[in-house]
Amino acid sequence: MKYIIIGLGNYGHVLAEELSVLGHEVIGADISESRVDSIKDKVATAFVIDATDELSLAVLPLNSVDIVIVAIGENFGASIRVVALLKQKKVQHIYARAIDAVHRSVLEAFNLEKILTPEEDAARSLVQLLDFGTNMEAFRVDSEYYVVKFSVPEKFIGYFVNELNLDEEFRLKLIGLKRANRIENCLGISLTEHSIVNELPENDKIQEGDELVCYGKYRDFQKFWKAL
Repeated sequence: MKYIIIGLGNYGHVLAEELSVLGHEVIGADISESRVDSIKDKVATAFVIDATDELSLAVLPLNSVDIVIVAIGENFGASIRVVALLKQKKVQHIYARAIDAVHRSVLEAFNLEKILTPEEDAARSLVQLLDFGTNMEAFRVDSEYYVVKFSVPEKFIGYFVNELNLDEEFRLKLIGLKRANRIENCLGISLTEHSIVNELPENDKIQEGDELVCYGKYRDFQKFWKAL
């Protein structure tokens, strides 16, 4: 796929570099010459332009790429103006980064394809790690609902699946379980491998190393973590 990334700060830089490594064609743009210099050898093309200027923005092939990502965060005014210009130029697929709730609310008025909230998501992930004490992966479905995969807490081990009462107590739907199995690789080294358990019999006991996959509202996950 082809991407244009406008704004090559920390977030935009990593985004551009990672997409390029995966084989995508990435065009970067930033007002800072030093930022462009730091990425130009890692992407297809990079431009030093002021994207808030309509004539400067016109040098980018806006309508011949799959997605245009506005990665500008700190400069609220620049972010909004660039998005407005892209909409004016009838760019079909626009993603934009929002750094707070006000920024996101304004971007929502443009009816964009996707609003990115990396700071919020990263902060929530860190809180979950610090408070819950285990690594977890979360997928945001919308502003309220998440799918979260996490290692079972120690207090869950030995309980039957139907004894967890996640749905009744916390309104969280258990949609999957990954069972931890010990295997040996070709060198005889013991490793933990997880496999999906498609059927969840009620008399199945939770084992150490298992991972649960649940769906629900973020505030209900908060209540669940607090209860633990």
